Amino acid sequence: MVPDEKRVDIALSYIYGIGRKNVIEVLKKAEIAPEKRAKTLDEDDIKRLTKVLEAYKLEGDLKAEIAANIRRLRDIGSYRGKRHAQGLPVRGQRTRSNARTKRGKRMTIGAIKKELAAKIETAAKAKQQSNRSKQTSETAR
Repeated sequence: MVPDEKRVDIALSYIYGIGRKNVIEVLKKAEIAPEKRAKTLDEDDIKRLTKVLEAYKLEGDLKAEIAANIRRLRDIGSYRGKRHAQGLPVRGQRTRSNARTKRGKRMTIGAIKKELAAKIETAAKAKQQSNRSKQTSETAR
């Protein structure tokens, strides 16, 4: 999970919930030099590091807490909860332009290509003809 070749301060940031800011605190508490490589840590260093990291919510616990917070917002019907449910930006960003990450690939609504319009038109005509033939067969009975 943590890359061996990287410096300890960079390698720890690969853990979900530990960022570059937290790494400095963690290494100071564990009394480990940040320039050390992850592969050069001995067992004593690793024990001190794991003891310090136990105080933080990491990986699965943190993801579960975030999911629970979002679920709570949806359940109470808040604006933020509704935006999460709709898959739109939550923090007031504009959506007329941009917001592509949340909204997905662009879909043109007004203008359709000629081939697509022709396909839709022929499908509609075929449906109308089948409906007419059904009506005439029912009235003949």
